[in-house]
Amino acid sequence: MLKSKIKELVNSAIKEAYPKAGDLDFGVESADPKFGDYSTNVAMILAKRAGEKPEEIANSIVKNIKNDEIFEKVEVAQPGFINFKIAIPYLQQKISEIIEAGKKYGGTDLGKDLKVNVEFISANPTGPLTVGNSRGGVIGDALANILGTCGYKVTREYYFNDAGGQIDVLGHSILKDEQAQYKGDYIDELAKKITIKDYREIGKKAAQILIGEIKKTAVKMGINFDVWTAEGQDLREKGKIDKIIEWLKKENLAYEKDGAWWFKSTQFGDDKDRVIVRSNGEPTYFALDCAYHKDKFVERKFDRAINVWGADHYGDLARLKGFVKALGYEDKFDILMHQFVRIIKDGKEVRMSKRAGNYILVDDIIDEAGKDVYRFFMLQYAPNSHLVFDLGLAKEQSEKNPVYYIQYAYARISSILAKAGSVPSPNLTLIKEPAEIALIKEVIKLPDLVIEIAEDYQVQKLPHYTLELATKFHNFYEQCRVISEDENLTMARIALIKATQIVLKKTLDLMGISAPEKM
Repeated sequence: MLKSKIKELVNSAIKEAYPKAGDLDFGVESADPKFGDYSTNVAMILAKRAGEKPEEIANSIVKNIKNDEIFEKVEVAQPGFINFKIAIPYLQQKISEIIEAGKKYGGTDLGKDLKVNVEFISANPTGPLTVGNSRGGVIGDALANILGTCGYKVTREYYFNDAGGQIDVLGHSILKDEQAQYKGDYIDELAKKITIKDYREIGKKAAQILIGEIKKTAVKMGINFDVWTAEGQDLREKGKIDKIIEWLKKENLAYEKDGAWWFKSTQFGDDKDRVIVRSNGEPTYFALDCAYHKDKFVERKFDRAINVWGADHYGDLARLKGFVKALGYEDKFDILMHQFVRIIKDGKEVRMSKRAGNYILVDDIIDEAGKDVYRFFMLQYAPNSHLVFDLGLAKEQSEKNPVYYIQYAYARISSILAKAGSVPSPNLTLIKEPAEIALIKEVIKLPDLVIEIAEDYQVQKLPHYTLELATKFHNFYEQCRVISEDENLTMARIALIKATQIVLKKTLDLMGISAPEKM
């Protein structure tokens, strides 16, 4: 973890040069290659406390950085950046370390012995799983993979309503009465399968069928949930909703008004108080969420809970965070929001609406483009940005398609290694060409990246890194002949691509994408 090591050395240097500085919150980032490999702006942050010019502070810090093994040089650049260029011998030795670590490379003990719940998709079974619902599935699953490689004990969870208003509407839709809202071929198919006449029982039966189909689709997406939590079976029937309402009343966190009961949500940052029990005595969906999250923290004792939500749930954000704060677990709870997905086919946007019946199913996209492409495209953009899914590009079998480009790099490495066989004790000091060094510098970024994503949940960093790693390998392959007449150089380069293969495989595994050895 090179960034962490640099930060540690900088902190030690600051304590020597400025013993009264105290703790500083600063970062270490990849630098413009013209200036070095890594850079920090810590001197500019410290300048406010020390009352000196940032450049003077940077020079004082650099004088106290002691580690000749890692750095070729450490320099100050205006107005006070500290730039680090990594020494080639240090990079060369990293090749052996990666090969020795193998599959374990990139793993950390950041979350050792901590239990984390990652809840994602959680689309209600009122229809098949659509592309719009599923973006959070790929994000949540990849984040769970990252957390798992950081030592967390991860539980992947899907929460769904199998009772209540939406399920009643599903029943009406199958009956096609005046309260019907959902349309589509799936409604006609359910009507053929279900012969019950009561709309509530129809809705419940249909929900069972649909959740069964959603489970199959999740597997098709490469997702294996550990827990499926149902509102009716796991909350209502076990009395957990009544208990949470009584708890809120007891803690003076709820009051009665207009025949309904309200949670004092404004005390915890919300813009208005929220109804938990309607005037007809029925609990609201918010009350169900309260019971559900109390179950996560109090009954099941998770050390952290992360919800991955679509943008259509933005209005629920403040109220649920307010409840979790009232419960006393504010610092253990995060909600990761993702924006909508636009599907482009033949240059035109395809409209999606489950209720109108014109929707695109996850199964159909995977059947057309494949699971690997589907997952990569869903991960490629920041969750808070809108995603344009181009079906034409997804089916492209060329370097235009980033998944093909990355997998081809892995297959090419695998082919070379299969021909080369084992490599005994390579002389890694022979690795010094610019394309070789650029490849090593990219390979060693993985451990820091894993920690970054575990802390900020920005999973889009992973496909971007993997694509850059593949690019660095392809560039190396074009400029440096791997198997040549120079046996010693051949062995050294075989070791380099073996280390690259290990890291490339790790990144593909974390994204839930296959690593084919032949293409």
